[in-house]
Amino acid sequence: MLKFLSKAKIEFNALDPRVASCMEFLAQCNPRKAKESNPACQVLVKRCTDDFPPQITVTFVNGVVEAFDATSTPAQAIRTMILEKGQLLETEQMFREAGEKWPVIIPEEEFHQFAPGTKPRKAEEKKQ
Repeated sequence: MLKFLSKAKIEFNALDPRVASCMEFLAQCNPRKAKESNPACQVLVKRCTDDFPPQITVTFVNGVVEAFDATSTPAQAIRTMILEKGQLLETEQMFREAGEKWPVIIPEEEFHQFAPGTKPRKAEEKKQ
């Protein structure tokens, strides 16, 4: 997950009963394997003393910043969103490195073209 991020900032009051999502997200950022996936990613923890609601802010490697209200968003949902956007970033980079335009635009007529089946030949032979 960290390989798609340049920074993850986790802000919470330790005495707030709504910190579960922040603590779980922090636990997902701390394993050695996660840190090795992107050693340059900064994981910042800001412990507040006010009544500020728990918040997780992530900065993707392309500079896009997203903030999440950790009181209503589970850590797993945040992680899933990061992975989905990260895969999109990888795909975009792959196309750009290959000299292709991004986003890929598929002509309307290609949506309606016939595509042959993907059934293996062995399955067809057994029917006969």
